[in-house]
Amino acid sequence: MTIAKRYNPLLMLFNFCKLVRNSIFFVIYFFVIKAGSDSTFITYGRIVFFIAFGLTLISIILKWFTHKYELDDRSFHLYKGIFSKSERTIPFSKIQNVNRHTTLFHRIFKVTSVNFETGIAGEDAAVRFEVISKKEADRMESHMTNIVHDDWVTLHAKDDIDIASFDVEVKKGISKRTNHYKPTKKDILKASFTSLSFLVLIPFIISICFKINEIFHLENEAVAFFEKLMGSWWMVTIIIIVLIIASTTFGIVRTFLKYGNYQISSDHDRIYITKGLIDETAFSISKEKVQAIEIKQSIMKRLLGLAEVKLTSAGSLSSDENTLEINSLYPYLPVKRAYEMVSEILPFYEITQNMTPLPVKSFWVRILWPSWLWIIATVFLFYFKPTVLEVEEVWWMLSAILLIIIVVSRLLDFFNTFYILNDHFIQFKTGSLTTSLFVSKRDKIIEVKVTRNIIQKMLGLASIGTINQAKPVHHAGVDHVSIELAESFYKWYMERRNEIKVE
Repeated sequence: MTIAKRYNPLLMLFNFCKLVRNSIFFVIYFFVIKAGSDSTFITYGRIVFFIAFGLTLISIILKWFTHKYELDDRSFHLYKGIFSKSERTIPFSKIQNVNRHTTLFHRIFKVTSVNFETGIAGEDAAVRFEVISKKEADRMESHMTNIVHDDWVTLHAKDDIDIASFDVEVKKGISKRTNHYKPTKKDILKASFTSLSFLVLIPFIISICFKINEIFHLENEAVAFFEKLMGSWWMVTIIIIVLIIASTTFGIVRTFLKYGNYQISSDHDRIYITKGLIDETAFSISKEKVQAIEIKQSIMKRLLGLAEVKLTSAGSLSSDENTLEINSLYPYLPVKRAYEMVSEILPFYEITQNMTPLPVKSFWVRILWPSWLWIIATVFLFYFKPTVLEVEEVWWMLSAILLIIIVVSRLLDFFNTFYILNDHFIQFKTGSLTTSLFVSKRDKIIEVKVTRNIIQKMLGLASIGTINQAKPVHHAGVDHVSIELAESFYKWYMERRNEIKVE
């Protein structure tokens, strides 16, 4: 066991910067907007602010002196507490994902942050180092990976595989990282339009205008200026052109900053994803920890022949207050490349192109099944009978339009739904405008269910579903399959007992 260490001293500066950032609103309100106020509320508010700021600052310093960590051959050991001491132990075997997040602060001081995510629920679900040197982060990750690898070799020592050969390959470095994908400028340009990033600028400008108005109360001036602009057609034209150019540029720059440094690579044991130019995120996950694969396509991506490959894992994929989109193997992959990459990175996963469609009986169940949304909406429309564009008795038109949308959605869902049981794998494809292809191994599924309602019993149909360990728990399934498939599905899952190894 190593000697317990204090965290990096820069952690105090990092937490102080967060404290200042979180205090900006109160500083502006109490000392800028209400600078000349003699109100009792404002006076006491300033006193409370100074007390809270001071106590938090003292807490930051005391925590650095009292919080420590150490690693042994099996676990992380975390010590914390100023007045009440506590120790937390997290075995390396429970670590699902490792992700790094390097902000501008970290870049300036040449450090990083690293999270070792587990499959445990709650606030203590991860081992977090908000500020740590890159050398120390590499050392901890390497130490943990080597221990987990040795445990894997010990566990499979009696299996019918060449452990010695595998171990030599790893130690000789034969399985070095292989780069699978790095987007080109053309890919980033396509991604900026597919993601509709250019639409973000206008709501952003409106939000800023509202905030400025809250402080300086410029409603009358803004209304007068707007009326003046609307009176000149050429000014309106210029503004529209400028907004289009600015929005497009903003979308491209935003996408470039997010995906400009994107790279997907892997070695024998892990998958690595890095992204970001200013705020860099690096994520790695053990291939053995991948619970399922999901290939998703929105209507825009389907039109452009793009897809997003998502990895389902048991660990949380978040850092601090920001949820990181690091479980995705790039959201805008060409469909053909997406399938190829899954085979390259996870060769033990199989994706079958030819799947079984739903039975014809399922079509009629989906079409004729009552829609509570349409029924409730129609009742409200009939009761209130709204007038649209000065047209009365329009409620039945709105009801008919909603019914058509629901029916078309159900039709698309029927024609886009497929399934297949393939040896150790199960595969679902579902969706209407947006489709999702779900693939998982039998030994990664923790629970299955088969349900039947009265109508399904009459028609010989059933609904099947799977549950995979993730945060939150991942549910997948297909409604209105044949009862024969449901029975085969249950028997298929029962064979899982022959594949599970107890550590």
